[in-house]
Amino acid sequence: MRGSIIISVTNDIITDQRVLKMAEVLSGTGNDIIIVGRQLPGSLPAGKLPYTVKRFRMLFRKGFLFYKFFNIRLFFFLLFHRSCLLVSNDLDTLLPNYLVSKIKKVRLVFDSHEYFTGVPELEDRPFVKSIWKSIERFIIPRLEYIITVNDSLADIYRDEYGIDVKVVRNIGKSYGGTAAGRSKLGVQENDLLLVLQGRGINKERGAEELVDAIALCEGVHLLIIGAGDIIDNLKKRVVSENTGNRISFLPVMEWSEMMFYTATADAGLSLDKGDYINSRYSLPNKIFDYINAGIAVIASELPEIEAVITRYNCGLLIKSVDPRSISDIICLLRDEPGLLERLKENSVNAGRELNWENERRKVKEIYEKAGMEFLR
Repeated sequence: MRGSIIISVTNDIITDQRVLKMAEVLSGTGNDIIIVGRQLPGSLPAGKLPYTVKRFRMLFRKGFLFYKFFNIRLFFFLLFHRSCLLVSNDLDTLLPNYLVSKIKKVRLVFDSHEYFTGVPELEDRPFVKSIWKSIERFIIPRLEYIITVNDSLADIYRDEYGIDVKVVRNIGKSYGGTAAGRSKLGVQENDLLLVLQGRGINKERGAEELVDAIALCEGVHLLIIGAGDIIDNLKKRVVSENTGNRISFLPVMEWSEMMFYTATADAGLSLDKGDYINSRYSLPNKIFDYINAGIAVIASELPEIEAVITRYNCGLLIKSVDPRSISDIICLLRDEPGLLERLKENSVNAGRELNWENERRKVKEIYEKAGMEFLR
């Protein structure tokens, strides 16, 4: 099966480690890889990637008009580019991929990173949600190859549509690099250093409560790496609470550079509240980044996250995402260095199993069933 493999996603590609890891596996078929996404004002350059990258510049950056025009442009791009396989990432790229796969009789793989119709942004917009749900109900039962990120989401799709869904977790590559060093970050040597990373530092993900919690904890420094809808509000909160000497912000950066800073920390945080079905059953890739950086994990008590932390005993769970509960857990790690060291050691051990090198074998098996042949 020769030709181009076209992978599409609505983000800027550079920071989507799942898409890049999938592309790396598929490059083993010897086919050209084309990744289609969008150009954002703060997007990092794509020149270093060993793939053809097409990023649409969009007049509208969010909402109905963004999705409408992005999907139209994606449809015509897919229609007029020769391909041997289409890979749609998430529901917001699925319709044009599905239509073109039928028109051109090209195989399609759907990789669902989340339960799109269960995101909080749609909860108060029933009409918009109904449109996305209609697309989902029309297309997903007709698909032969579907991947998602954890067992809980796979079960939701299986129960709702009676389909076969394969699971490929968002496990990162083994890092194995160096750490930044506290002096580079301006952090006191004896402080407990925490990190919160991600491109989606948005509402309902516990970041506001975390910033408030830091105000309750002496001897603690928080490093926030990434971007999101509430970053500006978080910075204002830091100023109003006079915690600027204990909370630092770094921008979006490439994965290896981000991990250089993450590996410096003592513990990483993931504080999704779980009020909506998508977040309730999420398993963020940052969990595995923290583990592969050899640091402890502090996370909200959500089913998929709890299963990982409990199995490997590599972190602590928070029952309620509020400033006092978060600060209590942080202070526990600060005051019990022996516990912190045990959790970090367990993360190192867990990382020997939870790494992309093991997960990529599943990816190859899925795509071989979809007709792709890998070079030996």
